[in-house]
Amino acid sequence: MRIAFFGTPEFAVPTLRALAKENHTLAVFTQPDRPVGRKAILTPPPVKAAALELGLPVYQFEKIRSPEGVAAIRAFLPDLYAVVAFGQLFSEENLSIPPLGAINVHGSLLPLYRGASPMQQTVIDGQAMAGVSTMKLVKRMDAGDVLLTAKTPLGENETFGELSVRLADMGADLFIETLHALEAGTLTPHPQKEEQATYCKMLTRESGKIDILAPRQSIHNLVRGTNPWPGAYALVGEEKLKIWRTRLSFRECPEQVPLGGLFGNANEGLFLKCRDGALEIMELQAPGGKKLEGKTFLRGKNIVGSVLG
Repeated sequence: MRIAFFGTPEFAVPTLRALAKENHTLAVFTQPDRPVGRKAILTPPPVKAAALELGLPVYQFEKIRSPEGVAAIRAFLPDLYAVVAFGQLFSEENLSIPPLGAINVHGSLLPLYRGASPMQQTVIDGQAMAGVSTMKLVKRMDAGDVLLTAKTPLGENETFGELSVRLADMGADLFIETLHALEAGTLTPHPQKEEQATYCKMLTRESGKIDILAPRQSIHNLVRGTNPWPGAYALVGEEKLKIWRTRLSFRECPEQVPLGGLFGNANEGLFLKCRDGALEIMELQAPGGKKLEGKTFLRGKNIVGSVLG
């Protein structure tokens, strides 16, 4: 079978590697190289790096819907598309090319969390279960028939970054299982129930802003769901304090500490007073500084008594 693989970030790499082990002819389509870091070094997307390592042909287009993109796909003569976090919208013309259609790996248990940030939102919403789905790709966002799903419990302190690594591997296994079922003629598509569909938007840097009036579980989930990007934060005066890891604490909050106030010490740790109890700040970062454990941070910069804004 001739399979055109569409993917861009690290999340897509395990599926590409798994597919490369199968007996198929592959071509890889991904996003253009982008400037990365303060020095804006032009860097290939992870999928391109993996594809070159595997000796696969790579095509990069700013818009896969462009005439050049369509022509490159047609020239490859694909039987099937494999799509994992590609990051671009397909046109009807794109989707009409492969006779076997397109199979997409999506980082949620569809119809929950259609959209650009399914794994992050699963964590932010405090779901007990996470998972991946394979579905038929259609022009309407994440609305195609579901093919197979795989579930996994979500750890109470698990971050989006940690979850994405696990789901990337699960997604790879699920795609190969889906592909084998397609080849065997045993694949049964299941239409999504529209009334159960939920949606999530692309996160921005402001998505990590902590609401100090929220319950501590909600704050904890936001910290987890925005790690490693964009990162949860609050203001101490005019400084933006990044908060990378937290955990629920049984420690009693001093009465004199106001809501949103920080308390503790370098021996016991740093704590945030929430409306329903204490939240321990396990890892944080001052502007221009490094990520530090709460106790270590307090040895260099005592912010106990500050109130987050």
